[in-house]
Amino acid sequence: MQGEERLAKTKIKRLYLIPILSKALDVLELLEQTHTSMTLEDVYQRTHISKTSVYRILKTLVHRGYVAQTQNGQYRLVSRPRRLRFGFAVQSAEMPFPIAVSESITAAAAAAGVELLILDNQYDPDIAVKNAEEFVAKRVDMVLEYQVEEVVAPRIAHIFKKAEIPLIAIDVPHPNATYFGVDNFEAGYEAGTILAQYAQLKWKGRVDRVIGLGFSEAGSFVQSRVTGAFDGIRERMKNIPAECFSQIDGRGLRESSRKAMREELADYRVGERILVAAVNDSSALGVLDAAREVGCESNIAIVGQDCIPEALEEMRRGKGSLIGSISHEVETYGPRLIQLGIALLRGNIVPPFNYVRHRAVTLETLAAEEESREVAAKK
Repeated sequence: MQGEERLAKTKIKRLYLIPILSKALDVLELLEQTHTSMTLEDVYQRTHISKTSVYRILKTLVHRGYVAQTQNGQYRLVSRPRRLRFGFAVQSAEMPFPIAVSESITAAAAAAGVELLILDNQYDPDIAVKNAEEFVAKRVDMVLEYQVEEVVAPRIAHIFKKAEIPLIAIDVPHPNATYFGVDNFEAGYEAGTILAQYAQLKWKGRVDRVIGLGFSEAGSFVQSRVTGAFDGIRERMKNIPAECFSQIDGRGLRESSRKAMREELADYRVGERILVAAVNDSSALGVLDAAREVGCESNIAIVGQDCIPEALEEMRRGKGSLIGSISHEVETYGPRLIQLGIALLRGNIVPPFNYVRHRAVTLETLAAEEESREVAAKK
């Protein structure tokens, strides 16, 4: 009876073990005991762990810095390096797209074993400078800078250059920094294509005004979303006179975009057809608010950028002016940024401009995606 109780207790204890972790520790302990380099075959023969598992364990240990792989393919234990520490200056902890970027980076850093120090730029250039100085004081290894004021970019870049801290600039280029973000002109061109196709299909090509709602303080690089949109429209609708195109500024914020558009619509004539290319979805939603206030929603077509949840929900209604947005695949930001940072710190050569994928999203593409999910669920 006592033997059965001991066996039961042993089985219960085994439930708390993590087999693959236990195997990884076996490999580490073996390398520690041998004090020499070992081949994959050596480790396999000595541990009796499957060769596939041994290979994956060794590769993981190399990636995390516990094991080094020699030029001839052998593995040896190394002293554990200091954990990498990245500084991440988020554009704003209150805006939808920066929040999504922050979540993606946080998850990717945790998966890669990178310590992440996050500071909020609060959409304020002065705070962005103070945060840069704090990153230097905290001696981070790398900085991911997400701030949109072009005028302060050189000052921030200088702070990190002086401290010899590598810098990756997200969405807005900074001097001496590696760029990561959207190809703004191309993303804008996609938006213009959606607007032109809508006008041709729904309005028989009649357009009275084309408005680009931009963000001048972000600089010409971000403003090129509007330039690209205008080119996309002109290429398909050559009959629209040049004087029908105009730009206004909404600072990328919903309320300021609403006010700017409300002022633009002060002279709105009943029946006038207007296309709007917005620099982001927050601006697009502000335009939508203004159109509803004036009562001209049915005669305005808007395309934004970023595909934030509220914009997608508005599009799914299928009755409003927001007819599309350009997805920047925000879920890819984190994994790519963390690996780009690690590559820079390892001395690898990386491209000066690293563009994210973008794709056009409309009510039709959303419906097609929903249909695909339903078909997959039934299988």
